[in-house]
Amino acid sequence: MASDLKNLSVFSTDALPNITHRRFGILVSEWNTEVTEALFEGAYQTLLTHGAKAENIIRGNVPGSYELSLASQWFAQRDDIDAVIALGCVIQGETKHNDYINHAVAQGLTNVSLKTGKPVIFGVLTPNDQQQAIDRAGGKHGNKGDEAAITAIKMLGLQQQVYSKF
Repeated sequence: MASDLKNLSVFSTDALPNITHRRFGILVSEWNTEVTEALFEGAYQTLLTHGAKAENIIRGNVPGSYELSLASQWFAQRDDIDAVIALGCVIQGETKHNDYINHAVAQGLTNVSLKTGKPVIFGVLTPNDQQQAIDRAGGKHGNKGDEAAITAIKMLGLQQQVYSKF
């Protein structure tokens, strides 16, 4: 479903795992700060709402979305981090710059997740313009940060299910 038809902050919270003792790394791009700070607040508050402790949420800032992949690898390689949430915003401009950045970040985060076996969540907005970004960072379409946090929680629950003894 296209995000213009869905509120990103509306999702099922049925059967979420206990995350009281889980540790999260949240990486935030400093590019498009108005948007990425709103994404961070959404992710942070959602984690707290669903049981994470503030001291178990570690924030890291990166200059731009391109740097999210390497920073995610650094965080995911830590033994004390259970999941990583990468937040950024790459707005389409007059060139194809955004296509290259978005593809590289998506592929990079996927690679980190596969390499480490930990959830590494793509919380990067790829809008056509500033208004679309605002609409998806706490505006009329909800907050992609909320969705990214819930995705991290659900992936930890699935990981626990897959690796637990029956």
